[in-house]
Amino acid sequence: MNSPTLTKLTKLTKMTTTTNDLPTQLLQLGLPATAHALDDFLARATKSRWSPRLILEELTRAEVQERSRRSLERRLRVARIGRFRPMADFNWNWPSKIDRPTIERALTLDFIPEARNFILMGSNGLGKTMMAQNIAFAALQAGYTVLFRTASDILTDLHCDSPQILRRRLQRYARPDLLCIDQLA
Repeated sequence: MNSPTLTKLTKLTKMTTTTNDLPTQLLQLGLPATAHALDDFLARATKSRWSPRLILEELTRAEVQERSRRSLERRLRVARIGRFRPMADFNWNWPSKIDRPTIERALTLDFIPEARNFILMGSNGLGKTMMAQNIAFAALQAGYTVLFRTASDILTDLHCDSPQILRRRLQRYARPDLLCIDQLA
């Protein structure tokens, strides 16, 4: 074991052995949901007379839910979808030539596992970006990895002199399950 790892492990062991604060120990174990709601959780468990198995099931459920929430938040930050209106607010009566069944089918995300492209074309101001953001958000909620960038941002990022850097950057754009390129023209 190398020295920095041993030092870190020694510090953690000392903290754990000298700290009797249960929430702190739960945080050290990576159980933030339980640590932050410990008093409330214990009160509910005591009042309802939960069995030890039910206590463990509820702790596990809370931690899984918290990890899912944090994972979605992180993936949203990385995706950079931005603020958007939900499809429920979309005015399907304008533009008049929109293919609603195709958009609704795209929101099922069936094109992602099939590795098919989905292209939204039309004039400015029709809602293409909003639709793409909703599709990207649905993909994130379904557990897919997503990047949402403008074409100019991608071109700027790919402009470099080093072939190795260019290769790494291209791999970054090839890696996600869904790459949304906005404002091509």
